[in-house]
Amino acid sequence: MTDPVPYLDLKAQLRPIRGEIDAAIARTLDNCSFCLGPDVAQFEKDFAKYCGAEHCLAMNSGTSALHIALLLLGVGSGDEVITTPYTFIATSWAISYCGAKPVYVDIEDATFNLDPKLVERAITPRTKAVLPVHLYGQPCDLDPLLAICQKHNLPLVEDAAQAHGAKYKGKTIGTFGGISCFSFYPAKNLGAAGEGGALVTNSPEFAAHARALREHGSTKRYHHDEIGFNYRMEGIQGAVLGVKLKHLEQWQAGRRRVAQLYHELLAGTPLRLPVEPGYAENAWHLYTVRHPRRDELKAHLDANGIGNAVHYPMPLHLQKAYANLGHKPGDFAVAEKASREVLSLPMYAELTEAQIQRVAAVVREFFA
Repeated sequence: MTDPVPYLDLKAQLRPIRGEIDAAIARTLDNCSFCLGPDVAQFEKDFAKYCGAEHCLAMNSGTSALHIALLLLGVGSGDEVITTPYTFIATSWAISYCGAKPVYVDIEDATFNLDPKLVERAITPRTKAVLPVHLYGQPCDLDPLLAICQKHNLPLVEDAAQAHGAKYKGKTIGTFGGISCFSFYPAKNLGAAGEGGALVTNSPEFAAHARALREHGSTKRYHHDEIGFNYRMEGIQGAVLGVKLKHLEQWQAGRRRVAQLYHELLAGTPLRLPVEPGYAENAWHLYTVRHPRRDELKAHLDANGIGNAVHYPMPLHLQKAYANLGHKPGDFAVAEKASREVLSLPMYAELTEAQIQRVAAVVREFFA
């Protein structure tokens, strides 16, 4: 077998910057700033600036950031939050953690994102927020979503966990809603050396409240004004992310190069390739193709040493954890069809042209 092509190669990303990472971690260790601390504070400033936002609150995960975001908006028991059934389940967890109900709306067939045309009919007197996800790095069509939210006086929270550096109509994702949430899970475009997340906002009130909630509901040590959480970012993660953020735009350019080459090499195959609408600049967190014979194609890639993954094999409304919502197959047909057809090919900035050509050749061999 020709050399395998890994689905993700974090070592390839780490090698050129290992010296910078080691120095940053050593500084954190020397300072004993293990929980929050100066490295996290500096990263918060730098990431807020990158997103074009006033405030960034670093958290221990993207899930925690989403949970805090909904608490800031007063989401609680008996409330509803409109969201997508087709994403990683953490988006819905955050709603459930607040005691609220996820209300699913089907996705657009072309983009995998929440379909704005279906959102308004899902609004009820109990709706407290709209929570779209920029899936696979593809920005949602935000203008119609924001118009609906404005009409009904509802806040919009962006789940940007997969969309670092993506742009909507030329503007970087992160400040379209009142709050945006990011994940720094290691596989993300901007990944920590472990778990991490952030809440981004232009509101000083939200920022101050989030700062207290992530630290046990406290603004003064050992004085607790409300029930809070231990959602603080570790100092080492702030140090690592501070180094990586300086390289993010270079990596984004690499991902765009990979996506463009896939477009060229896979054109004319029976695959449905990812699209990039005119309003969007995709962050290319994933390069996800579609085909009805997905499982056969996946087996062929596996047998030929081509890394791949399925994001996501079961939509959220059919998960056992949400059986209490009473959904059944067919309720969100577009999401269900996507879950049967999607397959993510290797995607990272360090992929070589030879590796991409090998992936494309194996795909073409399957259809031949």
